Amino acid sequence: MFCFVFLIGVPINTMNSTANLTYYPNTSSGYLCKFREDFKYILLPVSYTLVFVIGLALNAIALYLIIYRTKHWKPSTIYMLNLTVCDTLYIFTLPFLIYYYADENDWPFSEPFCKIIRFLFYTNLYGSILFLCCISLHRFIGICHPLRSLNWVSPRRAKLVSVAIWTCVLLCQAPILYFSRIRVCFDTTSSELFDDFLVYSSVVSVFMFVLPFMVVMVCYGLMVKKLLEPGWASEVRSGAQSRGLGTQQYKQKSVKMIIIVLAAFMLCFLPFHLTRSLYYSFRYLQQINPVSCSLLEASSVAYKVTRPLASANSCIDPILYFLAGQALMAPPAVGGSTEGRSKGKHSRNSRATSRGTRLKIPQFIAFKEYL
Repeated sequence: MFCFVFLIGVPINTMNSTANLTYYPNTSSGYLCKFREDFKYILLPVSYTLVFVIGLALNAIALYLIIYRTKHWKPSTIYMLNLTVCDTLYIFTLPFLIYYYADENDWPFSEPFCKIIRFLFYTNLYGSILFLCCISLHRFIGICHPLRSLNWVSPRRAKLVSVAIWTCVLLCQAPILYFSRIRVCFDTTSSELFDDFLVYSSVVSVFMFVLPFMVVMVCYGLMVKKLLEPGWASEVRSGAQSRGLGTQQYKQKSVKMIIIVLAAFMLCFLPFHLTRSLYYSFRYLQQINPVSCSLLEASSVAYKVTRPLASANSCIDPILYFLAGQALMAPPAVGGSTEGRSKGKHSRNSRATSRGTRLKIPQFIAFKEYL
């Protein structure tokens, strides 16, 4: 239940949080917006607990399968391992946030630990986005450009890309260690640093969310177009039929994986970034133009509601691995019949057939690497 209290003539220059009340200054009118946020002391502990239990179980299973059951380390496997590690590190921070919000913003731990918790949250957030972007690009190259992909991608290059991503994310999120403050362990920063934080957060959002999101949308749009082409089906039909598998099955698995990644962006990342941008904008505009208390409260509530959605990506990411693992367990055969291969190898009279077979073989190899 929310309540508004307007105090006249109170000179407030900062935002304060006491018990269940949150205060926001309205400098244009000299009034003080004050409303309760009791809902978050129920919503956040409950949602974070669900994410912790479900996410820990799913990511633990995924880590076990990747580390102990993977026989051939492919680029997609390397990206999935890094994505799972990223999610697991964040999940281990949730018990402290659960206690923090259940105790109504009372942070009993040290200031460095508060900084680490907030740092890991944003590291997981943008690390997941970038690794999902890599997985999407990897799959796009394999399906839309299967021949070229054999020279473009390799496990070694995937490792180098993963190191680059971790380095980029850690460096870009390092300022969080400065902005996080101990008083109530802000999920943003203190009011005196908010203007600087707004600039920093906006730049990070553009380069680590908006751009990767656009890349993912373009990649999956082109992938869907490719999967719907009749020529694509003819390229994989012989291999699929030789293993008793239909082309339609591979299409369905590809579409399912596209849906999962898009769901992670649409349900977890996009609402969080949109509501956070609105909330930050309204807080900043308070210093320049009048902003009604009801509008400020609505943006604050929306932002806090979407924070658990951002955390839920830790539960969605392992599903992507399980689905990809099923697809890779039964890849199509890398060629036609034995007789066809023999002809292509020993008969000069079938050069045209052999050339077609040689073109299809790398397409099969590339295709099975990405589905």
